[in-house]
Amino acid sequence: MAIWDIKERNNLVRSNDVKGTRGLFSGGYTPPSNVKHIDMITLETQGSAVDFGDITTVSNQLGGGNSGSSTRAFVRFGGEVSQPASAYTSAAETIDIKGGTGAIAQSFGDLTVGASGKMVLSNHVRACMGGGQIAPNGNPQNVIDYFTIATFGDAADFGDLTVARASGDGLASPTRGIFCGGFVGPSTMKNEMDFISIASTGNASDFGDLDTNKRHSATGSNQTRGIIGGGQVPGTTTAMAHITIASTGNAVDFGDLTAARQSQGVSNQVHMFAGGGSNTNTLDKISFTNLANSIDFGDLTRTYQVHLAASDGHGGLNDSNYTGIQRPSVTYMPGSGRGLVAGGDSPSNLATIDMLHIPTLGNASDFGDLNAVQDGPAGSSSLTRAIAGGGNTPGAVNIIQTIEFATQGNASDFGDLTSARDVPAGTSSTTRGVFGGGHSPAAVNVIDYITIASTGNATDFGNLSQARSNAAAFSSSTRGVFVNGWYSSSEADVIDYITTASTGNATDFGDASSGSQGCRGLSSSTRGVYALGYVNPASNNTIEYITIASTGDATDFGNLVGSSNNTKTPLSNNTRGIWAGGAPTRVATIDFVTIATTANAADFGDLTAVRNEGAGMSDSHGGLQT
Repeated sequence: MAIWDIKERNNLVRSNDVKGTRGLFSGGYTPPSNVKHIDMITLETQGSAVDFGDITTVSNQLGGGNSGSSTRAFVRFGGEVSQPASAYTSAAETIDIKGGTGAIAQSFGDLTVGASGKMVLSNHVRACMGGGQIAPNGNPQNVIDYFTIATFGDAADFGDLTVARASGDGLASPTRGIFCGGFVGPSTMKNEMDFISIASTGNASDFGDLDTNKRHSATGSNQTRGIIGGGQVPGTTTAMAHITIASTGNAVDFGDLTAARQSQGVSNQVHMFAGGGSNTNTLDKISFTNLANSIDFGDLTRTYQVHLAASDGHGGLNDSNYTGIQRPSVTYMPGSGRGLVAGGDSPSNLATIDMLHIPTLGNASDFGDLNAVQDGPAGSSSLTRAIAGGGNTPGAVNIIQTIEFATQGNASDFGDLTSARDVPAGTSSTTRGVFGGGHSPAAVNVIDYITIASTGNATDFGNLSQARSNAAAFSSSTRGVFVNGWYSSSEADVIDYITTASTGNATDFGDASSGSQGCRGLSSSTRGVYALGYVNPASNNTIEYITIASTGDATDFGNLVGSSNNTKTPLSNNTRGIWAGGAPTRVATIDFVTIATTANAADFGDLTAVRNEGAGMSDSHGGLQT
């Protein structure tokens, strides 16, 4: 596991070298139609954009400004869903900015009222949205909403702008947000700038005036300076102006864009990038430190106007000056041993997600909730993201839900398995999640896979050697293993394996000591360990292990602590394995073992409530180790 070097990180911050890596441009209007495309540029790497994914619906006027956290990008704040404009939506959508290409944005929640042309900005904790046009006549409003970025849900009221307006733009430092320009009618542009303290709520205050009345400008910021470039005046302009965010006063001339146009901007701590607008696909690059004209950076994949921009390094995110939160090195680091227990039954189905720290003994704490109650889901996970697939709500389901380890909050929709099934088994590598077997209405042999960093439906991988449900599963970085399960009218004693990076049918590995179901498995990078679960006619506390890289029959490891040893929830890091809850008498107890040894399990602590058949996921299991 990599170690977070606090001194090294501080040196990067002090040298202004925490830059962010990606900028996104989403939706907008490409004559004659609205679009739903999302383009991505790699900040600081000269070149053109690539296709990243899509928002869910063709629309424009999705917001003006630059917002999101270092992992979660907002790609919609309401907007117009037809062209010419006839309807405004309240929907907000986000996407994993660190994820792979081809993703579809997911719902975050709703604005307080349907609107288009919101001015948007954020720090690491909150996204704030000011003004916008609302139904029935497209009149501008003065409302400011806000979202809490780490959780999903609807917006709350923040306060009011000094002047009602729409289609202006936002920028921010970690503590202060600025709303810039806008319009109150088709030919009536505004030059007002308002400011807010992002961590509080209340009405905005006057900051000063822009260099001219305008809307649809490109904006960007580092922790001290904001730039507002181009825009509609009502013709278009090349002019750029800048402000010092911590002060108040009028904007001052900065230089010019390469061409007059409406545009949108993304930024990191060193540069701003203005993309598209006024039927152009041009990308400009601007230095925050040099008062000068922009230079050509590359091109977007298509011509955009009235679109939305987001980045993972804008001025609101500089981590030398976080407000209200601690630095990642203090609160949570990916791979440090965070484990989640999601769903299950108690005895009714649960949506609860519990969190525990695998290296440290103690009780679990509340993390958030699944977006649907789910009994018997399978768990898989990468270093940053947890996945729960399948289960019973009641009735077998095909839903897949995703949870970000770093953000304590609720799950969101990922996509669907190829078929609905209860109690499948899940395993994963750093990039791919695999779900094998399950029950609906009989045992199945289907194996599905997903790419964890993206969102979307699962794809067929192959088949298990024997149809079964309620099996154990675990992995190394290259191989996934499935153990035992319920087969037709009896318990299976088969162990089979797959090569996770490929596709194809599973291969025989060896045999467990006896047939069982409700068994649950976990692993280090080299050893797989599983609890047998139910061995007819009763629950069984036997623990067995295999060496994942070899093939052969299982070996005795030791015993679990108590008598509730069926359908426990498993999770691990590279040294410690955990089984939580259990049946037939539902319990809250958590057992643990040291994976490299052979010995009986010991008490770890307790879940927040009794349960069994949850999905176990961690940021450091054997499939994530090299």
